[in-house]
Amino acid sequence: MDDLGVRLVRDHTILSVVVGSRAYGLAVDGSDVDRRGVFVAPTPLFWRFEKPPTHVDGPLPEQFSWEVERFCGLALDANPTVLECLWSPLVERITPVGEELLALRAAFLSLRAHRTFLRYAESQFRKLEGDLRNRGEPQWKHVMHMLRLMISGRHLVRHGEPLVDVGDHRELLLAVRRGEVPWDDITVRRAELTADMDKALATSPLPAEPDRARVEEFLISVRRRGLE
Repeated sequence: MDDLGVRLVRDHTILSVVVGSRAYGLAVDGSDVDRRGVFVAPTPLFWRFEKPPTHVDGPLPEQFSWEVERFCGLALDANPTVLECLWSPLVERITPVGEELLALRAAFLSLRAHRTFLRYAESQFRKLEGDLRNRGEPQWKHVMHMLRLMISGRHLVRHGEPLVDVGDHRELLLAVRRGEVPWDDITVRRAELTADMDKALATSPLPAEPDRARVEEFLISVRRRGLE
């Protein structure tokens, strides 16, 4: 990672949260601390031919950060990884601008999440099927996270916000991770969760589209303040 990326994360982070197993309520001995963050590149950096990075990997192990514009774009598209950052119960660092971002989080939500969460889960499922064919068994940790993603997505479509802490499902999900749940049961649960999400569409509190104008207003305000 170059020095600019280090400086941006160090000096311009507005929000840093813990995600992964510790936020999901699924931590076990030896679980990593996965950090995700949002930084705001100073506005004059965009006047150059070489733009500031849209994301930075590090500098801490298992740390990844997005520049605020990239983060907002992904959130508007209902990217599950990005949305969970806005609802993580484990906030390590937040600035006043970060508080504005969290206050805005409902504006990112829409029924797009139904399609996006299911598409991510489908992609994971196809990879797991490939592992099953090629290795004789899937990567059970990835199976666990596929189901966790679908549980979170079901809650989002039903109730209007994602479910990050899935501790109520801990026993089942950790049994899946240990390989104690037969693959046939996994396919049944996946089908049930898909059907639940489809059924929830009819009564979902989510709007058809996110409030892009409100998010853009926030972004313009941030860029103006980046001139100071």
